[in-house]
Amino acid sequence: MLAAVAGARQGAFLLGVAHPGWRRGSIDGVSNELGSFLKACRARRKPGDVGITAGPGVRRTPGLRREEVAAVAGISMDYYTRLEQGRERHPSEAVLDALARTLQLDATERQYLSNLVRHASGGPNPALREAEPVRPTVLRLLDMVGEAPAYVLGGGNDMVAANPAGLALLTGIDQWPAQRRNTTRYLFLHPAARTLFVGWREVAQHSVADLRATYGDNPADRRLTALIDELTTKSEEFPAMWASHQVQPKAAGVKRFDHPAVGRMDLDYEVLAVRGGDQRLVIYQAEPGTPDHDAMTLLGIVSRREEPHRTHHG
Repeated sequence: MLAAVAGARQGAFLLGVAHPGWRRGSIDGVSNELGSFLKACRARRKPGDVGITAGPGVRRTPGLRREEVAAVAGISMDYYTRLEQGRERHPSEAVLDALARTLQLDATERQYLSNLVRHASGGPNPALREAEPVRPTVLRLLDMVGEAPAYVLGGGNDMVAANPAGLALLTGIDQWPAQRRNTTRYLFLHPAARTLFVGWREVAQHSVADLRATYGDNPADRRLTALIDELTTKSEEFPAMWASHQVQPKAAGVKRFDHPAVGRMDLDYEVLAVRGGDQRLVIYQAEPGTPDHDAMTLLGIVSRREEPHRTHHG
């Protein structure tokens, strides 16, 4: 029987209460995010990357200097400084294109930059929507993928539905109340995650980069900023990863698990957008006839056997 997370059919649930000092959802806060993003991108580029000779001596600035970015982009040093300091909130598309070329941003990073500028300048943002119920057809699909672990993520990586194997894959997440089941929160705050994911740090960095992409779509989303505030407060590693300003939505890849119930398995995953909303369907799989597939199948069998004893509704 399908293990649907409680609350998915009823609509929205809060991720937590934002810290009083949290200001990332405000215009001033996003102006600071804009400046921090430009600084982080500037630090990742070397003079040679943009055709500049570094010259003799030790450079105290990691990456490019402000004046170097301004010169290559063809804007004034004062204007670029005001952008980084959050005092300029209305750069033109031509300026953004020049900065994107200079800082060698990819398409995702360029869109993220535009989103931050739109919000910092007081432009319209997507209306905040209540968390959507999972469509019956999607729930049925979860139950049709057999022993393959699968779950549905809402905005900010909330796990809003899962099949038995999907819930069992993230060992221990079923012990949390349904409203706290979030894959990024799990990575950083659940003790089982550190040993479950082989190469935990890389997995965590990818998850934060995906969260950054979601944040850029609407920095005013209170549910998302509450999650970021919680992780900033409670996790030692999250603040530095968040401050790196890596932006990359997840689409597909491989994750390596050392699962306490079935042992080591490397699983491919696909992230599929659910049309008509902000939900994503995540499905794991393995090549048939391999030890990874055997372990995945065993996890599915074990999870269905234990399903009546597992608390799904928190």
